[in-house]
Amino acid sequence: MAEINVTPFVDVMLVLLIIFMVAAPLMTVGVPVELPKTAANALAGEQEEPLAITITAEGVVMIQTTEVARDELVSKLRAIAAERDGSKVFLRADGAVPYADVVQVMGALNRGGFDDIGLVTDAGGPTLDNASN
Repeated sequence: MAEINVTPFVDVMLVLLIIFMVAAPLMTVGVPVELPKTAANALAGEQEEPLAITITAEGVVMIQTTEVARDELVSKLRAIAAERDGSKVFLRADGAVPYADVVQVMGALNRGGFDDIGLVTDAGGPTLDNASN
């Protein structure tokens, strides 16, 4: 018999496709927060993945997915800044967090060596210019 049977190959590829479809949503890193909505455009991509700081609705501060006490935040940020090439950091805060808490964390980021702070929001918010979309 001189023909190649491709059925096992197709079976393996379909199984791998299902595995990747199930695993892909689990690869996203982050803490669930309800981000405020704005009409701002998205930023362009970067070479190094930026550091993500999250403030939850309960006021808990997290670096990536690790909870950090507020009094240890600046020292941890300085240690992280010493290891990284860039100073880009994304600040994610729940919409219910008071403005004073967000500004205090921004000050800690600045003292920790990060001066390129981006505030993360969701798209689809009000444009505040009375123009129809």
